[in-house]
Amino acid sequence: MKSYWAKITGGKIAVELRDIPKPEPGPGQVLVRVRAAGLNRGEFIIGHSLQAEGSAKAAGMEAAGEVVACGAGVSELKPGDAVMGRCGGGFAEYVLMDAREAMPKPAKLSWEQAAAVPLSSLVVHDMLVLQGQLQAGQWLLIPGVSSGLGVTALTMAKALGAKVIGTSGSQAKLDHLKTLGLDLGICTRAPDFHDAVMQATGGKGVNLVVNAVGGTMFAESVRCLAFQGRLAVVGYVDGALHAEIDLDALHAKRLTLFGVSNKLRNADMKAAGVPPFKAQILPMLADGRIVPLVDRVLPFGQLAEAKAAMEAAQHMGKIVLAGLS
Repeated sequence: MKSYWAKITGGKIAVELRDIPKPEPGPGQVLVRVRAAGLNRGEFIIGHSLQAEGSAKAAGMEAAGEVVACGAGVSELKPGDAVMGRCGGGFAEYVLMDAREAMPKPAKLSWEQAAAVPLSSLVVHDMLVLQGQLQAGQWLLIPGVSSGLGVTALTMAKALGAKVIGTSGSQAKLDHLKTLGLDLGICTRAPDFHDAVMQATGGKGVNLVVNAVGGTMFAESVRCLAFQGRLAVVGYVDGALHAEIDLDALHAKRLTLFGVSNKLRNADMKAAGVPPFKAQILPMLADGRIVPLVDRVLPFGQLAEAKAAMEAAQHMGKIVLAGLS
């Protein structure tokens, strides 16, 4: 079967198409015929996934498709079921999924929309709800709100009843996101949004910040936090891995800083977050309260072009690769 692999070459991650045997599901696994797979920026950042020159792995971290075979011990799924889930190697004709990660595809969603859900939405649910404890009526700040993860956080937060402030270097993107519920859009790529945030929140600050940009936004994000505010660090697309911490603010305002990553979690740890997501968020996807925003869908043969578009920040929402089927 056809399968894309990511490999570090010359200090950069590139993708290559390989012919490999179709896998067989082991105990607790399902084999899925891939109809679409979502792109995620972190997969193509050295340090997030691949580490050393020459290292390689099957690419694609989320997919949607049809179950074609079930391994031993799988009882809740059967061949023909439409599913979406996190996986390893989703940019392929077929992919193995941990059966605990395979969620039923809501009928309202296209294959492409479903492929945009699993990874980013589970991460967002982790940082907004499981760790972030975001409540209805509270304020959320998202620097870089037009990214795939940013839009997912916006739509989920609005469905949960929160108020959302987002930054972007594109006023046009902010204008569009206001139609999705963005309460305040700040047109900037710099860490200079504190005053606008404080004005919008009556001088109190925000209850939660989702920082997927990195170290350049860290100090300003801390400045924007309210008493007992929380700051989620979920990525560093700016490459800045270090930032100053205002210990006085951390101490006096009783702030909480936490990371959101699956890098060191085992399969059991990751699977533990799926049932609460299915209980709370899947019904919102099924009835249309949350609609995944897909910026564009590219053919299977154009993963390199899709990756380049994502890295150039040309998109708003998710970029999805269509399956070969």
